[in-house]
Amino acid sequence: MNYSTLKKTVALSFASLLAVGVANAQTDSTMSTTSTGTAKVFGGRGQYKTWSFGLNAGALSPVIAIGGVHDYTNKKINLGYGASLRWQLAHSFGLQLDAHGGKIGGDNADAPGGVRDGMRSYQTRFWSGTLSGVVNVATIDFLRRKNSVNFFVTAGGGMIWYNPRYVTAASSTEQRYTNADGSDHHVKSLVIPVGAGVKFRLSDAWALNLGYTANFTDDDNLDALKRAYPTKDKYSYGYGGLEWTLGSSSKPNLDWVNPVAMMYDELYDAALRQEVEALKGRVTNVENAVNDLKKDSDGDGVSDQFDKCPNTPAGTVVDGAGCPIKLPTADSTANTAEAYSNIQFDFDSSVLRTSSYSVLDAVSADMRSNSGKTVELNGYASSEGTAAHNLRLSKDRANSVKTYLVNSGVEAKRIKVKGLGETNPIADNSTEEGRVMNRRVEFKQK
Repeated sequence: MNYSTLKKTVALSFASLLAVGVANAQTDSTMSTTSTGTAKVFGGRGQYKTWSFGLNAGALSPVIAIGGVHDYTNKKINLGYGASLRWQLAHSFGLQLDAHGGKIGGDNADAPGGVRDGMRSYQTRFWSGTLSGVVNVATIDFLRRKNSVNFFVTAGGGMIWYNPRYVTAASSTEQRYTNADGSDHHVKSLVIPVGAGVKFRLSDAWALNLGYTANFTDDDNLDALKRAYPTKDKYSYGYGGLEWTLGSSSKPNLDWVNPVAMMYDELYDAALRQEVEALKGRVTNVENAVNDLKKDSDGDGVSDQFDKCPNTPAGTVVDGAGCPIKLPTADSTANTAEAYSNIQFDFDSSVLRTSSYSVLDAVSADMRSNSGKTVELNGYASSEGTAAHNLRLSKDRANSVKTYLVNSGVEAKRIKVKGLGETNPIADNSTEEGRVMNRRVEFKQK
């Protein structure tokens, strides 16, 4: 089989595989659902197939698409081939180990006499090994649930081994390139591959790759010609190849998983939706219960659940149970003198006697009808116990009176409280009758 026939056969094979990839892409664009296996968002790399092995073949050229210097007037296109092993680390990034081989050639057919710089032609066989990063471009697809076409870019570094053969103007016999030390072993040099390509999904395990790589070497003798002012030699590789993803068929291929579709499937999961609906129902029940607790039909400030006197008229002053408080009126039967009479207390007690209520109601009525009036409550104690104890007790007695008046509707700011202890007795503390009279609160009007 000659080279022309080989090129036609390879072209037809790639065209057939490309047609299959396009067909798969069209089929996927119409799919309503696609299983992603058991893989979950944020589930880790272990739930996918991530290792791939590929074989490729294509055309090698001593020039690259972006231009540059070639030491010969004419280039020759030769067959190149290679193998790859890739580890996909994420949806968009992987590491790929490549091994390539082939021949690069050129001649000076267009130069006068077919000779330039004393050289007629060259042909260099090489082997290279590189490690590259592979970035998948546009892995998130909002049009299809499962990716069928991936675009990628690559860049990396490695080593190239080669030994050029050439024909000079002085000899028609092919010669082998010799190193500076006179040896003819293979030259090795650093090589930097930079490329781009497109991948078509033939199935979840098989893919067709089409790509182009520009390779930059760190030497000037790849073409057997090393100038006095050297320029770095370079070559390009346009290729097509098949890639097979290794691993269990029960796992999805990380190359083709669409993260958007996975997230949608998890959110659309029937069990999850049922759980969300149940949670919404529970939240609604809690909200209704809280609203019931806050409901106050008669607007008295006490919720219906605790209101023992429902439907009180608007504006009614109520107690904590929602029942009306009966306040003394200004026309109380108690006269002014009775209203501000001393309030008596039991021994060592600050609790109001029921007999004091009429006096306190009269005081409340008078103060509410005279909004400008203020009062000072002076608390006293008899001489039993320590002076410090009696001082505290006297102030507690004055505060008991103030609390009653405030609860009956008198503003707290109009009432001042003082505890005076055993001072200012109004009777003899040596007798029981005198001590009873000294346990008191006096009103001082202002």
